[in-house]
Amino acid sequence: MTFTWYVPFIAALIPMIMGFIWYNPKTFGKAWMKAADISEDKMKGANMGLIFGLAYFFSLLMAMALVTVTIHQAHIYSVFAGNPDFKTEGSETQLMVKGLMEKCGTNFRTFKHGAFHGTLAGIFTGLPIIGTNALFERKGFKYIAINAGFWIVCMALMGGVICAML
Repeated sequence: MTFTWYVPFIAALIPMIMGFIWYNPKTFGKAWMKAADISEDKMKGANMGLIFGLAYFFSLLMAMALVTVTIHQAHIYSVFAGNPDFKTEGSETQLMVKGLMEKCGTNFRTFKHGAFHGTLAGIFTGLPIIGTNALFERKGFKYIAINAGFWIVCMALMGGVICAML
């Protein structure tokens, strides 16, 4: 498997683009502001460069994690990495890994498959994190639904892009 270094950087743009759509006042923006108890005045004066820079960095971390969630072949190397002759060119282990990758290296490498695993990651990782934080912040169901829905959709799209492009 060749790791195409730029794919996570592309996938990390998805939450930025989706955020402009999802949190727009014409979609969920007004409902989110009400549920989050944020006013227009609270929004003013923020360092948007820092906010968007860190948001992109966090999205990049998520994209890198989604590589291991959506690309099943990424785990093959970890299975054999501890083997002493793993790095020896032409060794039995290397030939076995090479043969396995030639035979199965492109299995399940579609947008649909990646989106499926991205959705599962959003539901089983994103939702519990957002839900737990929201409970302790005393936020309601609408807040959880808007924010978790956003991340489930973003992770589905990110997973699809990653799986299809890598």
